[in-house]
Amino acid sequence: MGNAATTAAADQSALLKVETQGAVLTIGLNRPAKRNALNDGIILAIGDCFSHIPDSIGAVVIHGIGDHFSSGLDLSELTEHDATEGLRHSQMWHRVFDKVQYCRVPVIAALKGAVIGGGLELACAAHIRVTEPSAYFALPEGQRGIFVGGGGSVRLPRLIGVARMTDMMLTGRVYSATEGASYGFAQYLTEEGAALDKAMELAAKVASNAPLTNFAVLQALPLIAEANPQTGLLMESLMATVAQSDKEAKLRIRAFLDRKTAKVKPG
Repeated sequence: MGNAATTAAADQSALLKVETQGAVLTIGLNRPAKRNALNDGIILAIGDCFSHIPDSIGAVVIHGIGDHFSSGLDLSELTEHDATEGLRHSQMWHRVFDKVQYCRVPVIAALKGAVIGGGLELACAAHIRVTEPSAYFALPEGQRGIFVGGGGSVRLPRLIGVARMTDMMLTGRVYSATEGASYGFAQYLTEEGAALDKAMELAAKVASNAPLTNFAVLQALPLIAEANPQTGLLMESLMATVAQSDKEAKLRIRAFLDRKTAKVKPG
């Protein structure tokens, strides 16, 4: 029994390449021969990884090993599900991707090659997305007789709008990286081969922020943006008060006033 459990754990860990660089944890989807298609094993491995982020980590970068970020759901698994199993399967993806979205630290996705179906849903759960020219975005579920099941119908319209997602699912439209950066799929467009480096640069930067500020941006900002305006304004005031009273904030403001930190200038 012990050997079986050890083997299962080893198989699961092999699906991800996890490394630490300073305060940044990198998680590489590691099924390059399958274009990093997402099976149950890799989804559960992602969930386990995000459930055990070390205290020393200030940001996470998720990327794909090989030429692609992820080609989405491994359809060879989908054929084995009846309706009840399909519901549970979708909800399992929801729980895992919620761990990404509600991670205590910022999550940055470095995108290249295929970012389609479930792979796009995973990218949407990250807080910042960096793409290089090889990336392309698509939702082929409509042509395969299925529907998104990893939270895409909730997260993606908030990035690109309902009409654009509707078009993608009805027609199979594929967006290029350049279009993706313009329409909200990603916030940064790099040169070919540079997405991971840019993601690491951004991760190191956000990891150096005050933890309470990062918490406010990740957890409070989305709720404020969707709240009734008066509720949102009250939440903002409460969050601002808590953040400003934190010892770290006081030290950083004093450093700025003492001219120990640089002023904001155009990039």
